[in-house]
Amino acid sequence: DNCNEVEVKVLKGRQLFRKEPKILQLNIGLYCNQACTHCHVESSPLRKEETMSAEIAARCLHLLQSTPSIDTLDLTGGAPELNGQFRFLVKMARSWAKENNRKLTIIDRCNLTVLLEPNQEDLVDFLKHNEVRVVASLPCYGEDNVDAQRGRGVFQRSIAALLKLNEAGYGSSRYPELSLDLVYNPSGAFLPPGQSSLEVDYKRELMEKFGITFNNLLTITNMPIKRFADYLAKEGKMKEYMELLVNNFNAGTVEGLMCLDTVSVGWDGAIYDCDFNQQLGMGIIGQSQNESHDDKNSTKKQKLYVFDIESLLDLQKYSVRTDNHCFGCTAGTGSSCQGATA
Repeated sequence: DNCNEVEVKVLKGRQLFRKEPKILQLNIGLYCNQACTHCHVESSPLRKEETMSAEIAARCLHLLQSTPSIDTLDLTGGAPELNGQFRFLVKMARSWAKENNRKLTIIDRCNLTVLLEPNQEDLVDFLKHNEVRVVASLPCYGEDNVDAQRGRGVFQRSIAALLKLNEAGYGSSRYPELSLDLVYNPSGAFLPPGQSSLEVDYKRELMEKFGITFNNLLTITNMPIKRFADYLAKEGKMKEYMELLVNNFNAGTVEGLMCLDTVSVGWDGAIYDCDFNQQLGMGIIGQSQNESHDDKNSTKKQKLYVFDIESLLDLQKYSVRTDNHCFGCTAGTGSSCQGATA
């Protein structure tokens, strides 16, 4: 309608500037034991070379430690647990936080089946020992829908992994430090239903059928990029889906956009406004704060890397880069890596 058209025009003409950063999200590698149809990262078992180095992981820890406003370290991939730097990052961040009396949430964005992979038998105990919050992808509580998105047999293996997490104390009110959240994303070109009502359905179905408990459900809108964009193009639904996102624009989601308080870092150390911009190569463009890293280009506008800044606060002066895919975060009740935003 006309009101919505006005709101959309306002958003298009508005520059977004980030607040103090609260979340440092690291995509530590694109290797994954799965290749899901909706994956905006296009991860797969073939992507073994695109992986974060020890040097970049150590620099990310330095930036975490030099930015007092950061309260969350969010590790994603790929399957982040299969990256060589995963356990190093978790152990170092947790020990540093305890030594300095800093409250720090460490998130593992887990595909669940990785918990059953060879040589990962101790993974659940490792996560528990380091009080890692598990945010696990389970796009439906029905087997057919999950296997259609994620591969044959994935649902049953996911259930086995959830039971393993529950056995360790995850998802129980008795162990508030062992948070287990599930992530829903639509199986097609439509918006997620209401997060709170869908959570009730998930909790009922998983408890009644499998005896599984968890803390919260997060709903995430499919972004029209990468594999999901390929799906939309193949089905001839790209125009229809973009119209759905734009027509459901909700101005109330803007203040909760994750790009305002999240910094996303790629496996190669490049810095982005969000994980979606990262996958489109839309890096933060600015000036290096560290002349020793590249004297020749230090005063020129360039794509920023973790060695170009001394603190994540250095990024606050740069506006957020936006494009059409951003309507995925502002449609309906909003969408972010932390779930609905409005």
